[in-house]
Amino acid sequence: MAQFFEVHPLNPQARLLKQAASLLAQGQVLAIPTDSSYALVCHLDDKAAANRLRRIRGMDEKHLLTLLCQDLSELASYARVDNRQFRLLKQATPGPYTFVLEASKEVPRRVSHPQRKTIGLRVPAHAVVRELLALHGAPLLASTLILPGEEDPLSDAHEIRERLEHELGAVIDAGAVPTQPTTVLDLTAMDGGGDAQVLRAGLGDLKRLGLRA
Repeated sequence: MAQFFEVHPLNPQARLLKQAASLLAQGQVLAIPTDSSYALVCHLDDKAAANRLRRIRGMDEKHLLTLLCQDLSELASYARVDNRQFRLLKQATPGPYTFVLEASKEVPRRVSHPQRKTIGLRVPAHAVVRELLALHGAPLLASTLILPGEEDPLSDAHEIRERLEHELGAVIDAGAVPTQPTTVLDLTAMDGGGDAQVLRAGLGDLKRLGLRA
């Protein structure tokens, strides 16, 4: 049965998040609040945990997963980023944006796109996620918590626990979260002089970045 951690959304209790980080290290999949709905997360280097995450979501290996990073410096270790891309990333982070970039050698091949060798990355603004990432000491592999056959992400911690209590190691409850997923931007074309492509217009404001859907 999934553990249930109730934490403050702005000043999360370190004691509880340390327990959550310990579960990640043990190979568990967690449901956590973010600045754009709930997400499923697990240790990046744990193949079994990643497979479990995909099974819960009902998706195959072609579905792009995301790395949650603490900051731009960490993000740049897991993706190839040129100056133009970095300037846009700096404008948009932290925040509810996911960026598709060419994966670096630090990303296990099994979690990057099998043909394009790309990976989704984001730097969330939610205090709980940022503290959990700091305690974990590495990016987390993540996916928006949308269950198979459904269109909207789950946003209530108690419902998540009820529906997935035998699939998850823990659910972190920090109160209400948005129900809208991130804005997804493909930045790979910028490396060759092209423009950022909007793959999904979500919670992240495109006007803030000078972009349109």
